[in-house]
Amino acid sequence: MALAVGASYFSPIILKPRATFANAVTCSGGNHALEAALVRRAAELADKSAGFTSPHPNVGCLVVSGGGGGDVVGEGYLYAQGTKPAEVQAVEAAGERCRGGTAFLNLEPGDCHGDHTAVSALVQAGITRAVVGMRHPLLHLRGNAIRELRGQGLQVDVFGEDLQSKIIEEAQKACRIVNAPLVYRSASRVPFSVLKYAMTLDGKIAASSGHAAWISSKKSRSRVFELRGRSDAIVVGGNTVRLDNPRLTARHGGGHLPMRIVMTQTLDLPEEAHLWDISEVSTIVVTQRGARKSFQKYLASKGVEVVEFDILNPRDVMEYFYDRGYLSILWECGGALTASAISSGVIHKVFAFVAPKIIGGKNAPSPVGELGMVEMSQALDLIDVCYEQVGPDMLVSGFLQPIPDLTPVIPSVDETSAIDPTVTPYDSNIIFFYKTWDPYGAFSNFSPHPIQMLDENGNYATWSTVEHCYQAHKFVGVDNPLARACVEDIKSAKSPEEAARMGRSLQRQHPDLVRSDWESVKIDVMYRALKSKFSIYPHLNNMLLSTTGSVLVEASPHDLFWGGGREGEGLNYLGRLLMQLRSELLGESSTTSESTILAA
Repeated sequence: MALAVGASYFSPIILKPRATFANAVTCSGGNHALEAALVRRAAELADKSAGFTSPHPNVGCLVVSGGGGGDVVGEGYLYAQGTKPAEVQAVEAAGERCRGGTAFLNLEPGDCHGDHTAVSALVQAGITRAVVGMRHPLLHLRGNAIRELRGQGLQVDVFGEDLQSKIIEEAQKACRIVNAPLVYRSASRVPFSVLKYAMTLDGKIAASSGHAAWISSKKSRSRVFELRGRSDAIVVGGNTVRLDNPRLTARHGGGHLPMRIVMTQTLDLPEEAHLWDISEVSTIVVTQRGARKSFQKYLASKGVEVVEFDILNPRDVMEYFYDRGYLSILWECGGALTASAISSGVIHKVFAFVAPKIIGGKNAPSPVGELGMVEMSQALDLIDVCYEQVGPDMLVSGFLQPIPDLTPVIPSVDETSAIDPTVTPYDSNIIFFYKTWDPYGAFSNFSPHPIQMLDENGNYATWSTVEHCYQAHKFVGVDNPLARACVEDIKSAKSPEEAARMGRSLQRQHPDLVRSDWESVKIDVMYRALKSKFSIYPHLNNMLLSTTGSVLVEASPHDLFWGGGREGEGLNYLGRLLMQLRSELLGESSTTSESTILAA
């Protein structure tokens, strides 16, 4: 057990301040304690983006100069998918002091796009050694960057493989914790799920009347807002909506806003609820197939998405949100749904805020409902328990399931394929793509590839990603200062996720600012953006051509226009446009009009 004050969301481990890392290490790699401290610092850097963008791997990098100085001369962390890699930031900060230096990374670089950007940055900067806290959890990326770096002549030491000791093991654990969502996603094919609740000292989450505001202190509630901001989505049950009418906002003044998810079998929900206001953030209601069809139509009229399941249970729901690309889920539900989620094996970590209050009540609800256990020996034990005082409350946290240890995993898929050419990991007539970390993640509009497009004045404008370009063009050409401000705000968004959130939110809040012809021109805007992207980057062009003979499907289970849908019911326009572009590049459709292909 560990006592921690101010511990990070994922970790009970306290990471040392930067000042302790000067003169930390030489290229000989002989001091495990100092090298472990540097990798832990990289993990601390990686955690800096939490609460602002999601989902993406948490990557941090720092560069230590060579030549006997051993000073930390450059640091960086990945702000969001589609933004500058941590390794590039670190070497840019270090400049010429990289020569002969060592790079320390909490996570193996993940080249999802065929760019080799992170690897190239380290090589071209003159780094001679890389120390990696852990291999990449995703199988199609695992070992690739390590092999490339070694192929370029760098010495690469991987914790748990090339470097082994008790302190190295602890540092590697810190690396796994800071990327727990990605690790769990890879190992269990469900998002990393955290259960949070506040209870009195006698174990009640509400009075017998159901009143629950407020059990915990204001400081504890601020911590809850932080937990929300670090999550892709928040789950509540129908009873919570009926009794508490929550907003489920992060309330941190900007940055990433988690999706709100309501799980209800009966769909017996009030017509008026804060969660039906989607002006700032969307809400998804998951329910049993066929439940209250009239109310489903009502929610749809409010812009609330409804997803039906044949049998509603937490595991099926989490597998669905895994398919949607979610990495981390925060559960803030009542005892019945909590017990069902725990029994389904989808809860991985618990945060329990215990207030120094006693309320009593034989019928007052407790945080976890019936689990079917009759003896104390059946109780579930938390792992890596951490205690932290938050104002007058005590925060007890720990893992219900151990973090999967994915190292060492050798040979990787690529290494196996090299040994046996008959093993081809991605041999399929249908190629699915969605998130940037997928094998064909470069096809995503969120991939980090700036493009150039002609604006309404005939001048070339540069956009950070295709998503920036697409979202901004909803407001291009509208004769209104506010519309022009929308374009500039989206264009300057720090990440494609933020550009998408801004564009969708502004479209909902100010439909009068959206160009009148948007529905008729949006396909053409997307196609021109894709054409720019694949013409600027030869390796992307080659990647697209390599899929000849395969059907391309954007595997979004919820976007029925651009994606393929949950059960293939989507129109898959993004996949269609990529296939059309592929045909054009191959010269196969020079006389075929765009309208003919899109109507197929």
